[in-house]
Amino acid sequence: MKSKIILFMMNLPVLALASEGGTDIVPRAINFLIFAGIMYYLVAQHAKDFFIGRKDGIAQRLSSIQAKVKESSLAKEKAQLKVEEAKAQAKSLVETAKREAELISEKLVNDTRVEIQNLEKAYTDKTQIQRRKLTREVVEQILNEVFVQTDMALNKDELVSVVMKKVA
Repeated sequence: MKSKIILFMMNLPVLALASEGGTDIVPRAINFLIFAGIMYYLVAQHAKDFFIGRKDGIAQRLSSIQAKVKESSLAKEKAQLKVEEAKAQAKSLVETAKREAELISEKLVNDTRVEIQNLEKAYTDKTQIQRRKLTREVVEQILNEVFVQTDMALNKDELVSVVMKKVA
């Protein structure tokens, strides 16, 4: 069938030239149609294949881009979950740190309180020891004065009252 069409198109210029019109527009139009027909016959299948291939390539790129978009959205969701987990862990760490700080401060307060009590006890013990020491020294000094002066005659009650006056 195609061969008959091609044969007819080749004979068409002959038929057109057989008439005696005065213009060459008709033969030129026929020549153009013949040229367009031949070009269509030779190029049409290659053009169709080219555009079909191009369409398939674009479709493949589009599907690969959509797959990448889905992968990136999944990765984004995973990253958001990790961020939420990190926020929860950070909150937990902050709360733990606050509790530890409170416990440490309470321990320091208690240790300081115990240390102050120990220092106060040591101070009172030292002052008592110093008072006893001073009392002994005063008593010894008074007794030495009394024993050195032989002309004094004192009985026990008078001696105790003198010592008590000196100590007080």
